[in-house]
Amino acid sequence: MEHTPIDLLFETSWEVCNKIGGIYTVLSTKAKSLQKLYKDKVIFIGPDVWSEEHPAPDFTESRTIMKKWRLDAALPDGVDVRVGRWEIPGRPIAILVKFDGMYATKDEAYGRMWQHFGVDSLHAYGDYDEGCAFGRAAAAVIESIVRFHEADCHRVVAHFDEWTTGMGLLETKLRCPGVATVFTTHATSIGRSICGNGKPLYDYLRAYDGDQMAAELNMQSKHSLEKAAAHAADAFTTVSDVTADECAQLLGRRPDVVTPNGFEPGFVPAKSRRAAARRAARAAMLRVARALTGRDLPDDTFIVATSGRCEYRNKGIDVFLDSLARIDEAGITRPTVAFVMVPAWAGDARPDLVRAVDEGDTCRLPDPVVTHALHNYDSDPINSRIHQLGWASAEQRGPLSVIYVPCYLNGADGVLNLPYYSLLPGMDATAFPSYYEPWGYTPLESVAFGVPTITTSLSGFGRWVCSTAESSVADCGVCVIERGDSNYDAVAGAIAGELTALAAADPDTRDAYAEAARQTAARADWAHFIDYYRDAYDIALSKANQNSNN
Repeated sequence: MEHTPIDLLFETSWEVCNKIGGIYTVLSTKAKSLQKLYKDKVIFIGPDVWSEEHPAPDFTESRTIMKKWRLDAALPDGVDVRVGRWEIPGRPIAILVKFDGMYATKDEAYGRMWQHFGVDSLHAYGDYDEGCAFGRAAAAVIESIVRFHEADCHRVVAHFDEWTTGMGLLETKLRCPGVATVFTTHATSIGRSICGNGKPLYDYLRAYDGDQMAAELNMQSKHSLEKAAAHAADAFTTVSDVTADECAQLLGRRPDVVTPNGFEPGFVPAKSRRAAARRAARAAMLRVARALTGRDLPDDTFIVATSGRCEYRNKGIDVFLDSLARIDEAGITRPTVAFVMVPAWAGDARPDLVRAVDEGDTCRLPDPVVTHALHNYDSDPINSRIHQLGWASAEQRGPLSVIYVPCYLNGADGVLNLPYYSLLPGMDATAFPSYYEPWGYTPLESVAFGVPTITTSLSGFGRWVCSTAESSVADCGVCVIERGDSNYDAVAGAIAGELTALAAADPDTRDAYAEAARQTAARADWAHFIDYYRDAYDIALSKANQNSNN
């Protein structure tokens, strides 16, 4: 299919050069494909929330890139930019925006948003003002660049991700009506809130009214902004069919295009390095497990993990732990270590564990289930459930150990000291039995590294797998478990059964599972999925052109 050429493509997100969640993975892996299509016509815009003490990671400032524009940018007072390269595959241009000056005109801007788009900012709290200030500053940067290039750039697309940039899209609609706008919601704010408050989403989705639920859950401002951006955008997208249904019901607009999240194979070790990467990862994880638990864990210990955002119910951490309890009760025979790698409100690595790891001690430490200090030790739901299920008890001496790693795995956590992608190759299996998961990067990352995984039919990735292959570990490296609002116990039992079978697999079978997983990841390569975004750009450009003619 032939696509419309693009003169400039902006993509604005709070997670440009700012790793918080899955959107960072979307952008950082998609960039190489965009650069291949639109070399240096792609400009990523993110917040400049950094300092000399804490510099922006993976960002290299440049004095020459866009130098002529910067000399004549004429940005609002208090809005400053740094221009450079985002040091990820593709090395796209990135602009980091200081947006402090936008707070002074906040009330005027909110009034304008109400007048033109019906955005209700009266009930705002938390990070709403910050997101809107950044979005508006990003819009000012886009307007300035567009006006600078107005003689030679006529097909311009401005793509905004999530509600945090929604006000930027609306400002762009007002100030630069010829710019084609795209809005992507990776998860609706009200859908996430419904699930996070323990309410059933799926059985009752058709009966929910988004505006009513926003009022009930005190989410009026974020929901109002997200809904306005979705309706105002020339093209509206989301990442999966399951979230498209959610958008249609809660935001009142079905996305024009579903843009599934791909993965960049350049992050995965080459075939010649797989064995070495696996050995290094397993050595690091087993070294920590031995030091913490005092167990003489053999090199062929079965290692399983879950990871992701710290959302106990939404990410299925609750059902994962309960499935492990079933395995324990059933009397699994193979030595097994289950890691829960979920960033929480954590402090430094435990000094006694750091010392034991450094000295190679294998004496059981007190509280042998957590690697870092927890500021909310007694109220952390993961820690509480692990203790409730007995894995911290001195009497718990079965072959299963459960270890909670409540920190970002960036290579400097103080214990494992390897990034998450360097640890993945050492795992034998992963499980991400999500309840609310618009896409699901964690299972896709897992199969990209050749690690068989378990997910659910409520995740976008799981739904995609079911539409393209038989959803079993043997066929595609992925087991997709049917999950709904009312089958929690069945899901826990199914996960336990799958993990038990994976633990019993011999090396040849495991290798076959790993290859099946890699084949699934190959089908989700950005080389295939980037065309969905190009479809969205085409729709946006066509609609913007129609609006200009009218």
